Amino acid sequence: MKVRTRFAPSPTGYMHIGGLRTALYAYLFARKHDGKFILRIEDTDQERQVPGSVEAIFATMRAAGLHYDEGPDVGGGFGPYIQSERKHLYKKYADELVKMGGAYLCFCSKERLEDLRSGMEARRETFRYDKHCLKLSDKEIQNKIASGEPYVIRQNIPEEGATRFTDMVFGQIEVENATLDDNVLIKSDGMPTYNFANVVDDHLMEISHIIRGTEYLSSTPKYNLLYDSFSWEIPVYIHLPPVMKDAHRKLSKRHGDASFEDFTAKGYLPEAIVNYIALLGWNPGTNQEIFTLGELEKSFSIEGISRSPAIFDVEKLTWMNGEYIRMLSPDEFKKRAMPWYEGAGVEKYDAEILRQILQPRLERLDQVGEKLSFLSELSDYSITLFEHKKMKTDAHLAKTLIAGAKETLEALPAWTQPLLHDALIRLAEKSGVKNGQMLYSVRIALTGQEVTPGGAIEAAALLGREESLKRLDIALKKLA
Repeated sequence: MKVRTRFAPSPTGYMHIGGLRTALYAYLFARKHDGKFILRIEDTDQERQVPGSVEAIFATMRAAGLHYDEGPDVGGGFGPYIQSERKHLYKKYADELVKMGGAYLCFCSKERLEDLRSGMEARRETFRYDKHCLKLSDKEIQNKIASGEPYVIRQNIPEEGATRFTDMVFGQIEVENATLDDNVLIKSDGMPTYNFANVVDDHLMEISHIIRGTEYLSSTPKYNLLYDSFSWEIPVYIHLPPVMKDAHRKLSKRHGDASFEDFTAKGYLPEAIVNYIALLGWNPGTNQEIFTLGELEKSFSIEGISRSPAIFDVEKLTWMNGEYIRMLSPDEFKKRAMPWYEGAGVEKYDAEILRQILQPRLERLDQVGEKLSFLSELSDYSITLFEHKKMKTDAHLAKTLIAGAKETLEALPAWTQPLLHDALIRLAEKSGVKNGQMLYSVRIALTGQEVTPGGAIEAAALLGREESLKRLDIALKKLA
């Protein structure tokens, strides 16, 4: 079988994590089987469309490395790839379905439908359209059309029997037809609903495997009845368990949960996000956790997909992101960190020293400003910071060590890390103290912070001669 998968998001906002995982699995399955991966924009619900969402989808797919073979902005032999541009196709197939008895015109008003729904709710029944308009004669239908009455086209679901299908994750599924509603296929404005457009498009685009969330499991029998009505080949189904924020709540952009863009804006690397979401509901069968996209393409298999919901663990993603940051080459780290350097106003400092102190310690790139805040200004710190039981330092010792450090560093012929290091280490030996006592006292004086990335040498090298000596002098006045 020629494998063709698709990702078909609605342009209703930024890409949420569950949607991106669906796209990733569809992409990986296609690549694993030397198939084609297609992007289709499903914008039939025009009222919910958010301006800029289509462009955001393109940007997210590119950032995540999920390069599609066909799509709105790359073309292909099965376009257009935006549903609103395919409107003429759906009405044609809907009319054919009406002629075959698989669908019918419905002229019911909103008021009648609301009364029907209210009555069923009062009886604690699940709403199902009562096929009222299926009973209309051809003449009645023509008269209503001639008089300009608005109508929708509804699917004519059999009232008896059951519809069965096999899902590659959940196995055999059977649904009683009596539980299915005669859902709308074409709305009164001529636009198709998702329930109809996705079936027509999947057939015309020759989609072989449909990968989507379990929320569509209950609707799949409706789709299969449409395939059967047209005598079309039914695709293979792969339904994915939901991504949960905890044991009870589903992760959802409608509830304000973080999107892919939210995470990248916080300094998470796209490749780390992709790696993490690949493991949300899929097990490679090994203990390996860090995967390149290429490794995922080779390792991914439907057999590894769990039926159980996956819990999104931000702490685990953060740990993985830190691992990815540490794997960056020096040049790549500088490139990725530069926007954050600029945001924190530290781009003027030595990039290699910044890398040396930050790359081993960052878990997110947005931590740059927090970790380097001492560079912009010296806080009004308390001299109690010089007291460290483990280091065996206190304000009295710190005053002596800092005074010696200031005198020693003022005499340096050049302000480099090697010279700074050697000078302070020699001074510690000369003063009869441990290296840690000297470096701790100097670091507190230079940064005014209990915890900083890097130590006294790196802080002095970044601050430069003038600012470093100025801060040492401030410390001496505090300790006087």
